[in-house]
Amino acid sequence: MGTRVGLDSPTREDRCAFRSAALAWYKEAMAATSTMVPLGTVAPDFDLVDVLTNDRVRLDDLAGSRVLLVEFICRHCPYVRHIAGELGALSRDYAASGDVAIVAISSNDAVAYPADAPESLAEFGRKIGLTHPLLYDETQAVARAYGAVCTPDFFVFDERRRLVYRGQLDDSRPGNGQPVTGRDIRGALDAALTGRELSPDQRPSMGCSIKWKE
Repeated sequence: MGTRVGLDSPTREDRCAFRSAALAWYKEAMAATSTMVPLGTVAPDFDLVDVLTNDRVRLDDLAGSRVLLVEFICRHCPYVRHIAGELGALSRDYAASGDVAIVAISSNDAVAYPADAPESLAEFGRKIGLTHPLLYDETQAVARAYGAVCTPDFFVFDERRRLVYRGQLDDSRPGNGQPVTGRDIRGALDAALTGRELSPDQRPSMGCSIKWKE
């Protein structure tokens, strides 16, 4: 049998390069970005179960807080896992004061993605140290009402529950080497708390697309 040209066994470098290219393709193929809902939009109502406590949580229940942060997250998404520590830090740094109400919402199809089912979400929420509600949007109606399209997706509302910020947590993404700081969200929360007007020049969040039901 003759020698096969160009079919040598791949080197370790070849395999690493292939894995890197495959990962980059996967992230690009699976990624979605915020729709950037118009600023000034009124926060849509919700009435969902907190998987951490089994209590129902409604938008009106949070009326005593000056600022509202709504996070659309899930468990399985690598973009969410990448910032999980900062999600816990935001919870501890802001939710405890009572001035900022934070709710995280998971709207993914839990049949297709069991890691995003309520029991698994509760385990995730406790693991990363959430001190605020983690709500399960089984019908996906709340995600659609908010215009959420990816995980993570963030929305900050002022005291009148008007949208003042929507977009990214910060510049960090899996694999881009940027540190996770929460800079953009923290800046938005601090501005809303002090009544400072936020620049409308806001960068969209990027993450896995919400897994809609058929």
